Order: sequence, then C-alpha cells, then structure tokens
Amino acid sequence: MTDTTSPAVRHQVPYYSQWASPELVPAIVGGTMRAADDPRWAEYGASTPEEYEWWADQLCGVACLRMALGYWHLDVPDPMRLAADCVEVGAYVHREDGGLDGLIYAPFAAYVRARWGLGADVYPDLPMDQITKHVAAGDLVMLSVYRTIRALDPAPPRRGGHLVLAVGADEEHVVIHDPSGLPGKSQEYTHVRWSDLDRFYAGRGIVLGPPLASRT
Repeated sequence: MTDTTSPAVRHQVPYYSQWASPELVPAIVGGTMRAADDPRWAEYGASTPEEYEWWADQLCGVACLRMALGYWHLDVPDPMRLAADCVEVGAYVHREDGGLDGLIYAPFAAYVRARWGLGADVYPDLPMDQITKHVAAGDLVMLSVYRTIRALDPAPPRRGGHLVLAVGADEEHVVIHDPSGLPGKSQEYTHVRWSDLDRFYAGRGIVLGPPLASRT
C-alpha cells in the first residue's frame, strides 16, 4: 500500500507518446493500422516509415526520458536520436535474430546522468510506497509494468515489459503518463489505483531527479 501520510502531488509534465501520432495509438496497437502508415512518421527522426514502425514499438523508455527532459526544461531530441544514443551506450542491444534487448537500466541511467545531467538511479526493488515518496520529493519515476495497463486489463499475463512515467500520487492512486496509452483515456495524468497497479507492476524502476547541478 502507499504511504497514506503523504500529500497528493502532481507534477506538470509534458506528454510524449512512443508513436508520432498519439491519436492513432488505438488503431496501431489494435492492429487495424500499420505504424508505417502514420503520416507523421518523419517527425520521429526515422529515415523510412519501416524504420519508424520497427523502433516506435520499442521506445517507451525513450518517451519517458523525453517527458523528463521537457519537464526540467532541457532540449528534447527526436526519439531516433535518443535511441541511437542508447544503442551506443548499451542501453539497447541489437540481437543476432533481429530483435532488440532493452531498455537496460544501468547503462541507461549512466547515460542520463552523463549526457543530460539529471539524477537517475536504478531500483531493482521499488515497493509501491516508495513511489509516492520519490514523487513527493520532486522526482519522476519510470515504472516497469505490463503494457495492457492502458486498458486496466483485469488479468494481464505477466508483470513488466513496458515503461510508464509516474508523475503524481495520492492516497489511492499513482498518476502516470503512459507512452502507449489511449487518447482521452490513459495517455496523460491517468489515475491508477494502487490495487490495480499491483497487477501490472514488476516492482522495479528508474528514479529520475532534477539536474544534478541544481543540487549543489
């Protein structure tokens, strides 16, 4: 359970979908439209619609980072630029079978600290009550959840595998920005009951904090 002594808090964080057109997410994740047919694909920084389609499905973590960069008034590069950086530092690793491993937390956090000057700490064990404390302290928290949290699936097949950004909390809810959320339903400032989060949450995450220079 969350710490019920903590006050309600909600940070004003810009929202970025992991796809170029947030309004098309229902069609893309529902399989009625290919991401390659997204008319805004070039805004992603991709060279072709096919490159965009392949990467967009992977970049929930990059979307969370873009939100954090915007919140702390830093430059917000296009997703492909950040993806290339993450490949270079080992936060994404191309497999021989054509797949991709990642987001790998430790090199990603090291990259965020070194390149962007933000606080970034990996928590392999992050109980839900600690999420509230970090958000109340001014941090944003990347949480590992199962992707069907966007529809509050009553019986997700497992926990983890998708990253969302905790931007607020109160006694009954965590407030998240979901990079693969549904427009008007579960993209921005979605209030998820702690009991519901428990079905999706893998118990781990990355805590992002304000620029390190501002703490000295």
